Amino acid sequence: MTLFEQINEDIKSAMKAKEKERLEALRAVKSQLLLLKTAEGASETISEEDEIKVIQKMIKQRKESGAIYQQQNRPDLGDKELLEATFLEVYLPKQFSDTELTVAIEAIITKVGALSLKDLGKVMGIASKELAGKSEGKAIAEKVKLLLNK
Repeated sequence: MTLFEQINEDIKSAMKAKEKERLEALRAVKSQLLLLKTAEGASETISEEDEIKVIQKMIKQRKESGAIYQQQNRPDLGDKELLEATFLEVYLPKQFSDTELTVAIEAIITKVGALSLKDLGKVMGIASKELAGKSEGKAIAEKVKLLLNK
């Protein structure tokens, strides 16, 4: 079952269970996936990588919005955004722990032969591709900088 099909099934179960917030989040993802599917020049099917990118982007948007709402003293809206983000995180692959991320990036640094921060671009290019979906880009960038600064 593809991620798109799984989301459709979860929409049905959320409707039956009358889970309004979960239903909203799932419909938003389905909408974005349909837009991606029907975009000009797109094929009928969406790759799993693209599905994960869409979900990651939506989670990031909701977390950022939630933080802004919290700062502006609107906890009602902020909590709603953060709750939707948690509903969407279920569809991402298991995220790397800090230790796993360190090991993976050290392996990439060794493979590339990076010695200092001057090689940041080389390492980030490979790390972003290899670790996509397994860790946030921001976390990858911070860990690469930390390891190259040693």
